[in-house]
Amino acid sequence: MSEVRTNITIVDNGNGDEPQISYTDNRTFASVLDARLARRTVLKSTAGAAALGFMSLGLAGCLDSSSSSSRRSPGAGEGEGGPLVTFKAVPTSESDEIIVPEGYSYQVILPWGTPITGSMPAFDLANTGEEQGMQMGSHHDGMHFFPIEGEEPFEGSSDEGLLVMNHEYVEPRFMHLDHIGQELGSGAVIMKGDVRDRDQALKEINAHGVSVVHIRKRSDNRWELVQSDYNRRITGRTHMELAGPVRGSDLVRTKYSPDGIATRGTLNNCAMGVTPWNTYMAAEENWAGYFRNRDAEIPREHANYGIRANDSRYRWALAEGGEDEFIRFDATSTGASATEDYRNEPNCFGWMVEIDPFDPDSTPIKRTTLGRFGHEGVVFGPAIEGQPVVCYSGDDSTNQFIYKFVSEQPFQKGVTDGSILDTGILYVAKFNDDGSGEWLPLVYGQNGLDAGNGFRDQADVLVNTRLAAGLMGATPMDRPEWGAVDPNNGDVYFTLTNNSGRSEPNGANPRTQNRHGHIIRWQEANGNHASTTFDWDIFIFGGDAGESGQANLAGKDANGDALTADNLLSSPDGLWIDKDSRVWIQTDIGEGNQNSGVFEVFGNNAMLCADPATGEMRRFLTGPIGQEVTGVITTPDQKTMFINIQHPGATTTPQEWAAGQRYVRSTWPDRNPVRVPPRSATVVIWKDDGGVIGT
Repeated sequence: MSEVRTNITIVDNGNGDEPQISYTDNRTFASVLDARLARRTVLKSTAGAAALGFMSLGLAGCLDSSSSSSRRSPGAGEGEGGPLVTFKAVPTSESDEIIVPEGYSYQVILPWGTPITGSMPAFDLANTGEEQGMQMGSHHDGMHFFPIEGEEPFEGSSDEGLLVMNHEYVEPRFMHLDHIGQELGSGAVIMKGDVRDRDQALKEINAHGVSVVHIRKRSDNRWELVQSDYNRRITGRTHMELAGPVRGSDLVRTKYSPDGIATRGTLNNCAMGVTPWNTYMAAEENWAGYFRNRDAEIPREHANYGIRANDSRYRWALAEGGEDEFIRFDATSTGASATEDYRNEPNCFGWMVEIDPFDPDSTPIKRTTLGRFGHEGVVFGPAIEGQPVVCYSGDDSTNQFIYKFVSEQPFQKGVTDGSILDTGILYVAKFNDDGSGEWLPLVYGQNGLDAGNGFRDQADVLVNTRLAAGLMGATPMDRPEWGAVDPNNGDVYFTLTNNSGRSEPNGANPRTQNRHGHIIRWQEANGNHASTTFDWDIFIFGGDAGESGQANLAGKDANGDALTADNLLSSPDGLWIDKDSRVWIQTDIGEGNQNSGVFEVFGNNAMLCADPATGEMRRFLTGPIGQEVTGVITTPDQKTMFINIQHPGATTTPQEWAAGQRYVRSTWPDRNPVRVPPRSATVVIWKDDGGVIGT
């Protein structure tokens, strides 16, 4: 173990989330919701309820284990018409364990630091920055299992494939030897005078990004890493191209790419997407906190995303040596033009990044037509031959918006590739009081998106997507996060994680603060995902069942019934719908709130499963201490599930850290508190009888 450095300063930059921007001229979602549910209450008692279609059911009748057992039929959940959710719910938990239902087993694989490529350096806290670039990144997040045939994203082998996953951010105190014994909170870094240690900064950059890992199932249901040319790390310093209308724009010209066609790295990759042509889309979410700008006047493409004069999240721009790959995180104007500094570097982030997992030599591409904001992820509608490609994305910040992209060109199986995302229209959602909705086009020259409001061209509209959406009158939402599309009926779901700053109550869920979030869903007009109108409803409201003593915080389903001990939840975040239409919901109660106050009743973060046809919802899994459950996918046969556990032990206090109690909160998954910190990792889950996950 190395000595603790002298002449150091501890800097705690918080969690780096983007600012909560309020558009005071737009209707709040609370006011829209109130009117919508009041109207629906009337319709439920009339023949008009039939006209609501998919919205008339809601998530009703949250039954206990015994009541659902009596309704179970042979082959349930395997395409024979039986109930989809038949496992016994697990209770809430505050233990440092993974807990799955009776009859299920799990395995932990691919924790942060697992060697996957290059010289295969074994994990050690003394690993260098270069070695980290050959290992699994940190803070596992959204992911997908690509069957090894490489032909279809959801069909093919269930025994071998490429697991591709995001690594959202890092926790420096768990990464560096000289951070041991210091009073450090989550996210804090140590300075050496006025600079950061170069190798520590490099290690943190290389722990971001995406991992592509070849894995294979053994005969005992356990999975193993395959040494393969497919294995790859894409990090915060990987060369990438820009595509779409922003490519070549003056807004993205930098010293690294004077012609504005390239950049380095991807950061804060949260959720993801899978294209119909079998590639992976990594989202760039809370990227703004990685930059600083000390100019006297900060441009709107920085200010509207939270870039300020204060030092950035990890102070990479101050890495000793002053190398270009670190200086780029300082967006202050220092040269005579943009091609002599990095004033435009932040404009190269906030995009969806397309990666071909089956071509390890391919260059990742940032698809700018999908807009620049805090992308939580992207979810594609069904790809239909001869029709446009449609995908949805949420901007994960309070009072931000939900977007949809519709391609200009039609989908052609076997021909279409990622270039189809470079031409088309980006829309933003407006939710009307009467349960209808509109998609508003963000097109230069239309509806005020012109020189009168400071827009020069379509590239300017896309770089300033948030501003354009606000000017159009889009509905500010309560932190839009993951989206999902039901593969059987096309319904679109989005999690709205929370908004503790809401001051207006609503009739259906009468709380003055949306601390626990909800899930919204909609159906496009005539079942056409390219439509410009839709009908919407609320799928579920998060919250407790009154145990906290604050009845106004009680969670309710769409019909007004309280959630039960088997399914209460707070802060829905991760979301996925499997091929049988099970809705998988993952929670992300923040580090500062877990197991305390009104959040105590929810225990550790968890994953639940809902059947929208019957209304059943049950808790399927609880995670260890301090973590977030995130990322979910099954193999094509639905008999193996992969989920990620992110930042276990993150609730460790600075005082505990300084006292040498580094792992007092969590030792998951290694159980080696002497040498190994808590590590983000992937969990493989299977049913002991070989059945479908969820039954």
